Amino acid sequence: MRNWAIIAVLSLAVTQRVGLAQESDRIETDRDSFTPATVTAGAQRLIVESGYSFIDNRSVPETHSFPELIARYGVNEWLEFRIGSNYEVGGAANSISGGAGGDDDFDSTEAESEAKVIYGLKAALTDQDGWMPRSVVIAQAATPTSGVETATHFVGTYAWGWELGEDWLWDSAVRYGDGRDEADNFDRWAPSTVLKCNVVEQWNAHIEYFGIYTDGRAEELSQSYVSPGVHYLVTPDFEVGVRVGWGLGDDAANFFSNVGVGVRY
Repeated sequence: MRNWAIIAVLSLAVTQRVGLAQESDRIETDRDSFTPATVTAGAQRLIVESGYSFIDNRSVPETHSFPELIARYGVNEWLEFRIGSNYEVGGAANSISGGAGGDDDFDSTEAESEAKVIYGLKAALTDQDGWMPRSVVIAQAATPTSGVETATHFVGTYAWGWELGEDWLWDSAVRYGDGRDEADNFDRWAPSTVLKCNVVEQWNAHIEYFGIYTDGRAEELSQSYVSPGVHYLVTPDFEVGVRVGWGLGDDAANFFSNVGVGVRY
């Protein structure tokens, strides 16, 4: 009888640990902030993300960006392939979205439109171990399929972060991309940092700073944003969220809003 009691207690403990593991195994999208998630999709898992962005530009017409579609398939635990598409219309490119957001700069006083296909990969580099952060690298390209732009642009991102207890997550990233404005070729750097918190049950909130800075452009651009957001886990595999932001300085847009979803299969 005593042996059976021990076995029952051990079985209950294992069941509880499995339940906790399943509860903590939830979708983490790249789209819920400018800073991408520091995890991959997971082995044989597919994450599909989509969103819509409205950007109130300062001196050119407003920008609309959709569907900001990106599909992330985990080849194994540390590597995922990514493919997606997006369409933008307005007086400036979408510079506030990650994943399938904008990678170009055009400052026209007339409305422009562009469609593109996005493709690349994401690889996990390190796991969190003490002060060693969890980190990933993303290599991604965007090729226009319609619009005035014809060149393919490359974006490379290094992201790292720490889980701070059970409810807090602090992630940061540095993004590099090549840029072109007519005959002017230049580099673009985008640092970002976001603090995320589990507010209650399935509700999560964040506050983020990100900037976009050019190097080698005839007229350099310096854009900075502060952005809060709220996200709700309908299920561990289905997330909906909204974020807004305000530009700091004359080069940045006045205001932006973004709403989107993520589903894991």
